Amino acid sequence: MARTKPSALELAMVAAVGERGFTVSPTQLERWRTQLWLARTADWTDPETGELRPEIVHRAAALAGISKTGRRISWFGWVFWAIDATPESTARLRAAVADAFERPFRGAGVDFSQIPQGDSDDAFDARREMAARMLMDRRCPRRDFDGALRAGAAGAEVELPPSRSVSNIFHPALMDPGARMLIGGIEDVGFDEMVEAWAAATPGNPEMIEHIRAAQRDAALAGDDLFAQFPLAHGLPGLIRAVQEADSQRLCTAVLACTKASTALTMLLPHVANEPEILRTLMADEMWDQWVRVGFAPVLGIGGEAAIAMSVIQHLLFPGWAEELERYQTLMDTLLAQPPAV
Repeated sequence: MARTKPSALELAMVAAVGERGFTVSPTQLERWRTQLWLARTADWTDPETGELRPEIVHRAAALAGISKTGRRISWFGWVFWAIDATPESTARLRAAVADAFERPFRGAGVDFSQIPQGDSDDAFDARREMAARMLMDRRCPRRDFDGALRAGAAGAEVELPPSRSVSNIFHPALMDPGARMLIGGIEDVGFDEMVEAWAAATPGNPEMIEHIRAAQRDAALAGDDLFAQFPLAHGLPGLIRAVQEADSQRLCTAVLACTKASTALTMLLPHVANEPEILRTLMADEMWDQWVRVGFAPVLGIGGEAAIAMSVIQHLLFPGWAEELERYQTLMDTLLAQPPAV
C-alpha cells in the first residue's frame, strides 16, 4: 500500500531539521513516531503560535544525527523512552533492556523459558549442555578493551595505573564457567571453581586472588556470601526478572544515568592518544574496574545494548553503585571541560 502524501507539518519538520544540518525524511519521522521516540504529530506545535516546538525539532535533529550513518539507533533510543517516562515508553524500555539479556540465549538456540530448574542431575546436565551450546563456534578475543589500551600505552612508553581485576575478562579459562553461570547462576558454578578460573586468567597476580579468597572468608564469618551478590548470581534469568520487576521511575533513572556516562566515556576516549593523562585519571579510579573494565560500558562499538543493560542492573541492585557512577560522571565531565592539550 502506497504511503500517504507527507503533510505540511511533516515537510515543515523536514525543513527545520535541515536547518540544523541534518537530513530526515517523512518516512523516518513516521517510524520514530511509531517507536515512541518522537511525539505524535498533534504535539509538534505550540498551541498558541502554531510554530514547531523547539524541543521537538531538537529531538528530531538528534535522531537524525544518530541515524545519519545508517546504523541502528540501538540504546540511544532507550534514552528517549526514559526521558519521556510515560507508561507506554517505559513498557518499551523495560522490554528492550530485558531483550538485551535474552538475545544471547536466542542466538545460541536456547529457549529462555525452557531452562530447567532445580538441583537434580538431569536439570544440572541440561543446563550444562545449554551453556556448551552458547560457546559453540564462539571465539575468545585475545585481549579485552582494557588490555588493548594497556598494550598501546606500553608501546608508547606510557605508564598506567595497575589493574585491580583479572587481566583479560575474555580469557578462555573464564568462558566455560561464565557461560554456565549465565544459564544456571552460582548454583552451577561454585566459588572455588570461579576463583580457580580467575587465577588461571591472571597467573601474574596471586595477591589479587588471595584478596578475593580472604574477602569471601571474612564475609562468611560475618554470615554473608559475597559470591551471592555477584550480578550473575541467578544467571541471566535473574537479571531479566530484576528488569521486569524494577520500579518504573528507578528504571528510567538508571537508564539515563548509564547512557549519559557511556556517552561521556565515548567522547573522552578519542583524546587519550594525545592526552594520556586522561586515561591515567580514568583508570586510577575504581569505577574503571567496576564499570569499564568488566565490560559494562559500551566503548568503541564493543558491548552495545548488553553492556548498558548490565550497567542498569548494577545501578538498580547494588547499594552505592549509582552514587559511584554519579561521582565518576562528575570526573568525566571535568575532563571533558578541560581545554585540549596543545
